[in-house]
Amino acid sequence: MTRASSLQTEFDKKLARMRTSVERLLVETTRDLTPRSLYDPLRYVLKGGGKRIRPALLMLSCEAVGGTLQGAIHAAAAIEILHNFTLVHDDIMDNAGSRRGRKTVHTKWDPNVAILVGDELLALAYRELLKTTSPRIKEIVQLFTQGVVEVCEGQALDKEFENRRRVTVEEYLGMIQRKTGKMIAISTEIGGLVGKGTEDELDALRTFGEFLGRAFQIHDDLLDIVGDERELGKDVGSDLQEGKKTFLFLEALRLAKGEDRKRLREVIANGGVSKKRIGAFRRIYESCGAIDSARESVRRDTERARAALAKLCPGESRDMLDWLTDVLLHRTY
Repeated sequence: MTRASSLQTEFDKKLARMRTSVERLLVETTRDLTPRSLYDPLRYVLKGGGKRIRPALLMLSCEAVGGTLQGAIHAAAAIEILHNFTLVHDDIMDNAGSRRGRKTVHTKWDPNVAILVGDELLALAYRELLKTTSPRIKEIVQLFTQGVVEVCEGQALDKEFENRRRVTVEEYLGMIQRKTGKMIAISTEIGGLVGKGTEDELDALRTFGEFLGRAFQIHDDLLDIVGDERELGKDVGSDLQEGKKTFLFLEALRLAKGEDRKRLREVIANGGVSKKRIGAFRRIYESCGAIDSARESVRRDTERARAALAKLCPGESRDMLDWLTDVLLHRTY
């Protein structure tokens, strides 16, 4: 076994241990809570799987500046609960029928239950966060709260863009910086705070998280059109079917000419396209260079994230954050 493959095996094992510890705490946090009309669907959400990216980033960031994984466990669980709060409410607003290959809460139960579950997830996230032992707990809570504020602002912009005929790539990037990037940025920065990082270390982790978050979302946009439905757990091209103005769509609209540009404008006018036409739009994305542009954007932001990470002291946790960056941006689901 080569050193590279040996390190990958070690990192895989460590990531699995972190996920297991977070999963265990999520179960403990909600065990035996009543009424069941609220907590059965809430537990259903938390048992829905997912990559647990944000808790892993938080715990590794803590360790990278001298803290411990166990010291960050409550904050890690809190960030995962908060993430699930956003998903439950997003699904209601998007009228999504499935999430991670399972029925969404508002379809398995009803919208009223889903709204309440989302509200309770937010409350539980704060309760779990406040179990963190840190002399900087006030800063941690302030940062966490700012994350909630910006995620809501990002979601509002996302919904606003659905009804606007003109949205620029720059506006879209600003929206995902709040909606997606902020959650990842606060994960890394809170980890640094729990680990008692210096201001320079916190700045490096914040910058790392911001660029990683943007690259992560644009990679998601790419997967929606070039991914495998079996791995994604949803229809390929679902963003196009819903008429969403993603990075790919807006970049294609900027680059396309003639009939291709006309077809893209029809998507805006019609509020989406049928599933059978997804292949034709993928060809437009390819021919005008939008897919290449998205891949270049992911590459560029990844480089910036890694440049920020390089400012931390060398060590296993920093190396694992670098490795996890590679895993996230080469995933197929």
